[in-house]
Amino acid sequence: MAMAARGRGGKLPPEVNRILYIKNLPYKITTEEMYDIFGKFGAVRQIRIGNTAETRGTAFCIYEDIFDAKNACEHLSGFNVSNRYLVVLYYQATKAWKRMDTDKAKEKLEEVKERYGIGGDIDREKEKLLGYTPRRT
Repeated sequence: MAMAARGRGGKLPPEVNRILYIKNLPYKITTEEMYDIFGKFGAVRQIRIGNTAETRGTAFCIYEDIFDAKNACEHLSGFNVSNRYLVVLYYQATKAWKRMDTDKAKEKLEEVKERYGIGGDIDREKEKLLGYTPRRT
């Protein structure tokens, strides 16, 4: 009912959601500036700007309405802010969780390798056992 009243119809692609992931932000941008830029497209529930070395220059913007997020993503992707072009994407939780799972698995593997004194280089292991480096053909 609300969609029809606002003149919004049609089916959205599955990747579209209310959470936008923004990359290539200027490091000095403030939350207020982000609200000014992204608030033009609808009611913003929350904005989180990255503050660690790995997350600097990125942010998450959460909209109240999915159509506002879609509109902002379409219009702000490539928008110039302080001589930097924004990259605006829909947040994909499954990709983020998969990456975290992979990182955890790598950490666990390294722990096991260290605990049992196992190296990761097969050629080096063969050299230790055989006393020479096997040739690859």
